Amino acid sequence: MLKRRKNSSTAATIILALWGLFCFLPILFFATIALRPRNEIIAPEPIYFPTLSIETWAKIWAEWPIANYFSNSMMAISGSVLICLVLGIPAAYSLARYRYKGREDIGFYILSTKMMAPAAVAIPIFVLFGQLRMLDTVWALMLVYAAMNLSIVVWIIRSYMLDIPHEIEDAARTDGASDLRILWSIIIPMCLPGIITAAVIAAIFAMNEYLFTLIIASQKAYPLSVALANFSGGSDGIIYNAIALVSFLAFFPILLLVILIQNHLSRGLTMGAIKG
Repeated sequence: MLKRRKNSSTAATIILALWGLFCFLPILFFATIALRPRNEIIAPEPIYFPTLSIETWAKIWAEWPIANYFSNSMMAISGSVLICLVLGIPAAYSLARYRYKGREDIGFYILSTKMMAPAAVAIPIFVLFGQLRMLDTVWALMLVYAAMNLSIVVWIIRSYMLDIPHEIEDAARTDGASDLRILWSIIIPMCLPGIITAAVIAAIFAMNEYLFTLIIASQKAYPLSVALANFSGGSDGIIYNAIALVSFLAFFPILLLVILIQNHLSRGLTMGAIKG
C-alpha cells in the first residue's frame, strides 16, 4: 500500500511538472522573440536555434522612453490598488456586518458599476478631468483605475468577510474593542488571502485598461499598455521583437507577483465563493 501511494505521488509529480513545462513554453517562446534579431524573426524559414541578442533591448531604451512608460504603469497600478483597498475594505466590512436600511441596494449599486459600458462615460470623464486640469497625469490614471475596479474589490472582500464567525467579533467587543480595532486587528488579518486576491485582480484589470488610458493620457503619462501601440509600425515596418519585449515587460511584474503569492491567491479565490 505504501509503495502504491509513493508511485502514485511520483506519477502525479511528473504529470504536474510536464503540465507546468507545457504552460511555460509560450512564455519562453515569447521571451526568445523579444531577444532575437529582427532578420531572424522575418526569415521565411523557421529557425529552431535562434541567436539571442540584446539589440532590441538597447534599441527601445535608446529610441523610446521605456523607463518613463514603465514608471507610469507601476505608479498608476499600485496607486489605484491602494485606493481600492483603503476604500474597499471598510465598505466591504459595512456590507458584510452591519444591518441598515438599503444595505442590499447599496451593495447591488456598487456591483452594477462594473456592468456599465466604459464607452458610456468616456466623454464625461474626459470633460471632468479636463476641468480639474488633470489630463495627461498619472494621478488621473490612478483615480480612473480605482473607480473601475473598486466594485470588484468590495465584493471579493465582502464575500470573504461573510465566512468569519460573528462570535469572534462578539468576544472582542466584550473585551472592549471598538469596531475600528476589530477591523484592523481581527478582520483584516483573517481576510488577508481575500484582500491579496482582490488586490491582484484589481492590478490585472488596471494593467489591461486601454480605453480610458488612451483618452486621459498622452505621451507624457503613457503606461506600457498604451505605449505598446506605438511599437506596431513605422518606417521599418512591424517591429515584432520590440512589441514582444515591451509586452513581456508589461506582464512580467504581474506574473511574478502571482507566482510569489499563489498560495494566498488560490485560497482567496475559493474561500467565500458561495456566499451571497
